[in-house]
Amino acid sequence: MDALTPEIRRKRLIYRANYRGFKEADIILGGFAKRYVETMTDRDVMMFEELLTAKDHDIYDWILGKKAVPANFDTPILKRLQAYTPEI
Repeated sequence: MDALTPEIRRKRLIYRANYRGFKEADIILGGFAKRYVETMTDRDVMMFEELLTAKDHDIYDWILGKKAVPANFDTPILKRLQAYTPEI
């Protein structure tokens, strides 16, 4: 991966979170990213980027507690997402 500035990396993360192709995931992940990405630590950004590699429906089910979360995705960022209430 090319060397991105933290600002560009965060902007790309917001974009990726907003345009998932599954409306419910867009609302939750995109809203979460818009609200918190600027205050995330580098470690948080890495965890969120990793989370976004998972399938939308899996992420959505993990957030709602419908499916068990695999250990590699059971991170503080996912816990924050589970506690997040999107603005609609």
